[in-house]
Amino acid sequence: MNNAPLSLFAFDVFAPSHLTSGSWRNDGDQGHRYTDLKYWTGIAQMLERAGFDGIFFADNVGYHDVYRGNGDAALRDAAQIPINDPTVLISGMAAVTKHLNFGVTVSATYEPPYLLARKFSSLDHLTGGRVGWNIVTSYSEAAARNLGKEQQLTPAERYDMADEYMEVVYKLWESSFEDDAVVNDAETATYIDPAKVHPINHEGKHFRVPGFHLCEPSPQRTPVLFQAGASSRGMEFGGKHAEVVFLQGTSVEGTRRSVDKLRQAVADAGRDPRDVKIVILLTVVVAPTDEEAQAKYRKAVDTAPIDGILARFSGWTGIDMSDYELDTPLRSVGTKAGQSMVDMFSKADPDRDWTPRQIAEFLAVGGTGSTVIGSPETVAKELRRWRDEADIDGINLSYTTKPGSWEDFIELALPALRAQGLIAPLRDHERDAVTLRETLFGQKFTLDGHPATGHRTQHLAPAN
Repeated sequence: MNNAPLSLFAFDVFAPSHLTSGSWRNDGDQGHRYTDLKYWTGIAQMLERAGFDGIFFADNVGYHDVYRGNGDAALRDAAQIPINDPTVLISGMAAVTKHLNFGVTVSATYEPPYLLARKFSSLDHLTGGRVGWNIVTSYSEAAARNLGKEQQLTPAERYDMADEYMEVVYKLWESSFEDDAVVNDAETATYIDPAKVHPINHEGKHFRVPGFHLCEPSPQRTPVLFQAGASSRGMEFGGKHAEVVFLQGTSVEGTRRSVDKLRQAVADAGRDPRDVKIVILLTVVVAPTDEEAQAKYRKAVDTAPIDGILARFSGWTGIDMSDYELDTPLRSVGTKAGQSMVDMFSKADPDRDWTPRQIAEFLAVGGTGSTVIGSPETVAKELRRWRDEADIDGINLSYTTKPGSWEDFIELALPALRAQGLIAPLRDHERDAVTLRETLFGQKFTLDGHPATGHRTQHLAPAN
């Protein structure tokens, strides 16, 4: 049984609103300040003072236009729209913090691997190694249309391409520059020793990248690799490449089944199942008493417009939920978009046939993650159950209002969680900074058995 403290990440998006429908309407919500860098640097400092391990940014290069055949409901509810590029936030937030880490979503379907490798090497340099990449293959038909595709690739096609994509970026990050390639030698007029920089000469089905990397080795070389695919093919991909897997579940029991499948996928890839950390999406609604917390939760649910909720779900799954009566059971259907999202409801609880109304009620607060509601003592009891019974390693903490939900969690829940050993004690802010991978695994570079490690050539220094 896992009894280690849970890793703790805040979960957000570079937008006014993320998963809780109507959150921007709640009293005190500051989502409208999303374009203000001072807002984000303030969030970073707050999270660092509270001892969060990091903040994890979701992203989507499409928009939700499946519901009723247009984007109107999503636009009205700010359902992950407008949305900006989260990678541009990271260096600003890193500049005002020393220990806070950053997970950032970037699509492997639409960003060429040569450019993505440069982007994350740059971020790894500027953060001192405090960055991770959440690998997604993009489910959105709107993204496909607006980025030059006639239609979205199937999940299998996207993951096949992503496997080769990872081979390209591993070669660029791990084997192109030797550790001591940058000599900065004024006497010989040599900044980089050409003999220590190597073209990767990649020729594959999807990518041709003959040259060498644009960046000198960054602190971690390969950023920490997050992944969130819960389909069978997604788990196979995660079992091979991920260091941290992000799961979403409707119950502790259903999540445990997903955790067991994921750890088996890691073993099937020839890796130690415990070399992958599993982080789940949770929203915590906490108040001094259970009754007050329940009242806060009901207010958030009542604020959430059903059209905004179903616009999100329709966009995630590719299913137009306006085609279904609210109280008609939703059968499992095949979709090129978010099959794992459909399966989460239709298969995770075999004894329940979800209706659109029940799905909307569940999704209203915190989206596809479960919600923990109660006093600090109740929250601690529930998080202990998630850790012990679902066998998870950490949480991505969503919100009903931002940053109010995180402020409540910090003030009310964190002391109880720390007192019970569920979250690590608050560390000395003056301690030496370490990389994200050192925070999670105790070493700077990818572990033995990870495919990136295999690309580290003999002329490079030992991995750790």
